[in-house]
Amino acid sequence: MSHSDPNCIFCKIVAGQIPAKKAYEDEQLLAFHDINPWAPVHVLIIPKQHIATLADVEPAHDAMLGAMLGLAPRLMKQLGVSNGFRTLINTGRDGMQEVYHLHMHVMGGPRPWARG
Repeated sequence: MSHSDPNCIFCKIVAGQIPAKKAYEDEQLLAFHDINPWAPVHVLIIPKQHIATLADVEPAHDAMLGAMLGLAPRLMKQLGVSNGFRTLINTGRDGMQEVYHLHMHVMGGPRPWARG
């Protein structure tokens, strides 16, 4: 599995070739605000390593997946979300995945939301 895909928009964001409003970054993860938010607060958490879908993860990715889930509540708290939030990972065509780089949507803020 390649560390990055030169045709992947999220890999280009990781590489700094496409700007994004970052919410968090460390050695393995990047979180940034969605450009088409479905909620008042809507961030995407992605691994910096290119993994196309959740169906492509292996046991070696378990710690990274745990880090993604663990980051979600800390990020929402930092962004002022105190009334609950939603996490979502779309996987594959039938799972409505649009960008083929593993990513977790984390959405929160006052209801009603435009979608979801």
